[in-house]
Amino acid sequence: MHVTRIIHLIALVALLGAAAGPTIAQDDATGIVADPCASEKTPEQLPSGQWNAYIFARDFGKLCQYRVQNAELMKPGSTPPRVVFMGDSITEFWGRQHAAFFTQGKVDRGISGQTSAQMLLRFRQDVIDLHPQAVHIMAGTNDVAGNTGPSTLQQVEGNIASMAELARAHGIRVILASVPPAGHFPWRPELQPVPIIGALNHWMQDYAARNGFTYVDYYSATATPEGAMKPGLASDGVHPTRQGYAVMEPLAEAAIQQALGPAP
Repeated sequence: MHVTRIIHLIALVALLGAAAGPTIAQDDATGIVADPCASEKTPEQLPSGQWNAYIFARDFGKLCQYRVQNAELMKPGSTPPRVVFMGDSITEFWGRQHAAFFTQGKVDRGISGQTSAQMLLRFRQDVIDLHPQAVHIMAGTNDVAGNTGPSTLQQVEGNIASMAELARAHGIRVILASVPPAGHFPWRPELQPVPIIGALNHWMQDYAARNGFTYVDYYSATATPEGAMKPGLASDGVHPTRQGYAVMEPLAEAAIQQALGPAP
């Protein structure tokens, strides 16, 4: 997503939020400040229905979400993560459903609802600054769903490529994860995601091969012939169940070993 388009989106949401009520318009953190997170409100502090507009306009990339956890990982004497998992709700819920998977240096940095543009915005803070050995990038589901507006396939590919190339420039091994299958999106039922997901995964696999990155194919292991999630592997056709993550985890471990070698 082009920077000018992101700015226009943020400005539009801020305008709509201000029109809906005074809370968003009276935010005291404006421009360059010492700590944008210090004055960030919680959903309970806002009128009903304003939270999404508020956070979208104020913290588009949700850089405040993992700030405290990142600071703990960067304390002097701390061991850097082995692998950071960058992603959306599929990654975030993975940690919630099976916290035991995120051991041996694996760190979850998924944020529900995020598109690749939002992940790119927080990539330095949530990945590069942590100095992991590798990053596992799973992005694209919410781009296909249009969570932050329309975009071209090339823009989404560019966001993913930018994250991968930033990681490589900082000596971080790259694992690119396929977009998991989805026959439909419950929050956008009018869309037909199957062909777009297929095209994005085809590009990603080719891009990974051309650049020496590791590609992990969750799609083939979890998809029906029609491109939907296999029965029992997702709670809503998109988000994996514990059984779905159980299918994905050995593939993730194999990809990590391919990228880094066996765990010490």
